[in-house]
Amino acid sequence: MCYARSGDVAIAYQIVGDGPHDVVFVTGFVSNLAYAWEHPIIRRFYVRITSFARMVRFDRRGTGLSDRPRGVPTLETRIDDVRAVMNAAGIERAALLATFEAAPMALLYAATYPERIAALVLFNPYAKAVWSEDYPWGRTDEEWRRDLAELERGWGSREYFDRVLSRSYPSAADDESFRNWFVNMMRYGASPGAALMVHRMAMDVDVRDVLPAVRVPTLILHGPKNRGHAEYMAGRIPQAKRVEIADGDQSVWLVDAVPTETERFVVGAWEEAEPETMLSTVLFTDIVGSTAKATDLGDHRWAELLSSHHAVIRRQLDRFRGRELDTAGDGFFASFDGPARAIRCACAITDSVGELGLEVRAGLHTGECEIVGEKIGGIAVHIGARVAAQAGPGEILVSSTVKDLVAGSGIAFADRGTAEFKGLPGAWQLYAVEHI
Repeated sequence: MCYARSGDVAIAYQIVGDGPHDVVFVTGFVSNLAYAWEHPIIRRFYVRITSFARMVRFDRRGTGLSDRPRGVPTLETRIDDVRAVMNAAGIERAALLATFEAAPMALLYAATYPERIAALVLFNPYAKAVWSEDYPWGRTDEEWRRDLAELERGWGSREYFDRVLSRSYPSAADDESFRNWFVNMMRYGASPGAALMVHRMAMDVDVRDVLPAVRVPTLILHGPKNRGHAEYMAGRIPQAKRVEIADGDQSVWLVDAVPTETERFVVGAWEEAEPETMLSTVLFTDIVGSTAKATDLGDHRWAELLSSHHAVIRRQLDRFRGRELDTAGDGFFASFDGPARAIRCACAITDSVGELGLEVRAGLHTGECEIVGEKIGGIAVHIGARVAAQAGPGEILVSSTVKDLVAGSGIAFADRGTAEFKGLPGAWQLYAVEHI
């Protein structure tokens, strides 16, 4: 058992096996690395994975043997945890196997760091948790809230866990040894508050806009009841493969086809070329009224003020892991590997340049970007620039994609309606950052 540091949080992980391929295995909801081995069904599953791979498992923040920070972790925070574990384990490139509500995190990681993921295998994944007219496979808001209330009242009791067991582990529900293991696994995996946090996090998920940016080889395994989710996702992830498994509506440990299909897919995909695109959040800023300000100050004093402005922005980019890509006069173009960091950086920039007597406007968008040498390009970059152009003095505007991806972060937005961008189809929903 080892620990990786992800910011100020310790993430428990373990490495098992010595196969030729590395597989990072992330299960949904709660886990406990030490206790999971206590039942032969789980040990058998692990042994099957390690027959062809070196397996890395970890307890996600808030569960099992990992630290329990306050608040609901965002998708961005959770992909930082995956990166921290891979770095601590010395893994440059791996296959990522994720189940249920861990799948959105895996999708976002694969799209953001495609050079580190050789293959993506998802078991009964979903792209959006809550029902909507354009995504009718999610549970309704009322159903989610009823489940959360049931969890809050019942977590820890055998009666509650028996109901979960019968839904997710039907073939093992009558096995008393498995029942005892499952009850203890849930209790050791999370406290009532931690379990509620994980389920609230699962409810907030919406990664539909990310799917077209996932360019790594992807296999979607699912049962008959999850066909709607799987078909939707397979239809939007480029070249994704979908396999329906007859007994696949159970928990992953009980589905023998999962390690078999995973091995076949991972071995076949391992040598494929790395994608030439990546998911990135782009930030554009420029000074409001710069021409008038330069005229008032004169060339020398304006040049000094502009130099101070650039230094302030670069300090904030360093602070929030932003990457400066270009400057043009008084404007900055930067990219981030996480939308919440990009928003917080934009807010910090707005506050910092205000101390110089300047006001900026900023715009952000998250999308698939083409890798062009050390820089990025593509339609997502153009959208980010157009979003920024819509911002008013001192305003930070974001696209709906950015807003969806920071759900649970505590960042509040105001609806700014829709805008049409010349040369780009459709209307784009925009939001202004109100507070972080």
